[in-house]
Amino acid sequence: MNNGYSGLQDFLKLPYTELEELNLKAKDQRMKRVAVDKIQEERLKYLTDEKRIKAVTLLFSDLEGRLHMLDYDKKFLLKSWDNLTFDGSSIRGFTAQKESDLRLGLDWSAFYWAPADYFGPGKVLVFGEVIDKDGSPYSADIRGVLKKFAQDQHAKNDYTLNAANEIEGFLFKGVDAERHYSETGKFEYVNTGGYYHSLPGDPLRTFIDTAAEVQRAMGFQNEKDHPEVAPSQFEINYSYAEVVAAADHIQLYKLICRQVATSMGLTASFLPKPVVGVNGSGMHTNVSITKGGKNIFWDPKGEEKISKQAWDFVDRILTAGNDICLLLNPSVNAFRRLDPHFEAPNQIIASAVDRGSMVRIPIGNERSARVEVRSVAPDANPYMVLYSIFKTGIDGKIDKVKGLRSAKRYLPDNIYDAMDNFNKSEWITKILGEDVKGRYADLKKASADRCARLLGTIVKPQEVQYHHEIYNQYLWNQF
Repeated sequence: MNNGYSGLQDFLKLPYTELEELNLKAKDQRMKRVAVDKIQEERLKYLTDEKRIKAVTLLFSDLEGRLHMLDYDKKFLLKSWDNLTFDGSSIRGFTAQKESDLRLGLDWSAFYWAPADYFGPGKVLVFGEVIDKDGSPYSADIRGVLKKFAQDQHAKNDYTLNAANEIEGFLFKGVDAERHYSETGKFEYVNTGGYYHSLPGDPLRTFIDTAAEVQRAMGFQNEKDHPEVAPSQFEINYSYAEVVAAADHIQLYKLICRQVATSMGLTASFLPKPVVGVNGSGMHTNVSITKGGKNIFWDPKGEEKISKQAWDFVDRILTAGNDICLLLNPSVNAFRRLDPHFEAPNQIIASAVDRGSMVRIPIGNERSARVEVRSVAPDANPYMVLYSIFKTGIDGKIDKVKGLRSAKRYLPDNIYDAMDNFNKSEWITKILGEDVKGRYADLKKASADRCARLLGTIVKPQEVQYHHEIYNQYLWNQF
């Protein structure tokens, strides 16, 4: 990517191998739960000593999961890092205008060195924590909610919550293809090879290879990557992480893919079903819990070789399947994907083999035994997804109705039914609180009401234009 920099500037630009070493060291500190004050001291010293850094990019996510980024001049940040304020009223789902001031704290453990050719030289990234006026964590910052829940589980039960996500997406011709969909009415593939098939050097393979290189440099610890079933579809898999880090990885994964695609004159799209007639994109969410270093989901003598605790976790997810559906499938377009003709996981059952089930039990061993929640769209707020799955799996109720894991029940096939289930759910009120639940429901209704009520057989321009990941403020303001 040409950033327009000459050789006169002396900004930080590190080789990918050095970036990987730095990011893996930071990841190890995070995994070992090194004391916050120690990491903070180390990071502040690094920023002070490293003269080639000009700015720190602070990342946070809104209620729908849209990623926001602010660049702070390094010298300003070093003086004011404990008093960073911003206008919350400009963030959808955050504060009203009359009470707009919020603060951003820095999660120093979530610190990343990024490749200069895609993120600009002289910059480092750190995830932020949204803080309310009274100094408490902000209720609509679901990352903060997830982090507190994970910390409480570790303190109370010695649980470490682990997750890894298989995130599918499409690569389309042209920059900002989603924004131009209303003009063209179609997306153009860059490759039609299909599952596992992409020739070396073609645009899809080049994109996958490049994105994987950036991920590797940022400490993702890649596992495998490949074209997916649908034309021009991709998936780049990486290893498990502690739950908050795993959610951060999802945000970075999508950001990396978009940066790389844009540099190639293309668009990486995470719409769940951008093209009717081919498989949609999912975000299969693999979860497990360790205690004292042991995977408590593993039982070599258990049904499908997972433990009773794991099956109880599954049963709680199935019981609340309709309640949490809107959190896992948050857009009009997401319900096109829940179509049984395309391996869609729309059945509220658990199975080791049926890929149409909401929950699958993959083949595993003592290290890899896990539960896979398949009915998750790639446009969902990753912090909301992981919070709702773990909170439900650990603290939810189990419906004792016979045949819970095999009874033929289905997830909603449209967003209005999902919203109705969500609004009526006492469990959602309990885990989100009345205020955040209401804000989220209002956002979903606002976008749904701008789209055709019946999905029909073609993707409508409105469900792309008013999609929460790519919405155009100018268009929204016309209503």
